[in-house]
Order: sequence, then structure tokens, then C-alpha cells
Amino acid sequence: MSQADGHKIILFDGVCNLCNGAVTYVIKRDPKDRFRFAALQSDIGQALVAEHGIDTSAVDSIILIDQGQAYTKSSAALRIAKYMKGGYPLLYGFMIIPNFIRNWVYDFIARNRYKWYGKKESCMIPTPELKAKFL
Repeated sequence: MSQADGHKIILFDGVCNLCNGAVTYVIKRDPKDRFRFAALQSDIGQALVAEHGIDTSAVDSIILIDQGQAYTKSSAALRIAKYMKGGYPLLYGFMIIPNFIRNWVYDFIARNRYKWYGKKESCMIPTPELKAKFL
């Protein structure tokens, strides 16, 4: 289940406005159609989290599954940027910064995302045009 027909899978917090905005942002910058998406709260999201042994009390915002490997927090975000069009692949260079520093910044934003960006009552429902990108 880890790969959706060879695509990279992005699991995201489906009720987080920041996360939903980020998904839309990535879709617009994914001309090679590399990514598929699933909310962490969905059955598929829960199955993938369990399959990869991820503790959602420690990681509850974004996870990238690529070639059977799960990446979390800043590592997931930077690996996603690597495959986007424009200058975003340059952000992958931040991988040289130690994980604990990158994740400190990531965790600060993740902790405050509901306060800063708000929260939905339910997961995002993709438009008919985008439905194929969601698992």
C-alpha cells in the first residue's frame, strides 16, 4: 500500500487550514504528477501510519512516503520541495542543517498552526478535478 502506483504519498492533517493550503500549493507546483495525498484522519492515512509505525502523537502534521520509506517533519517538507517546480528544490539544501534544529523550527510552526491558521470541522473534500490525486 505504501506506493500509490509509483507516486510519492503525502499524508497531512486534514482539518488544519495550513496543511490544506500546503496541499493545494504542492498540487499547483507538481507538473510531473509525482504526488498523491491522504488525510491522516482517513482510513488510508491511518493504515499507512500503522504500516510505517509512526506515532501520531509525536507527528501529526505531514508525512511523506517515498519508495517505502516514511519521512516526517522537516525532512518530509524538504523532500517534497525537492520535487516541486521553480526554485523550491533549492530548499533541499537545508538538509545539511542538523535534524534537531530543523525540527525545532518545524515543531514550533506545527504547535501553533491551529492558532495561527485555524482548523476545519472536517477533512477537506477535493474538487472533482483534484479527486484523482487523493487516495
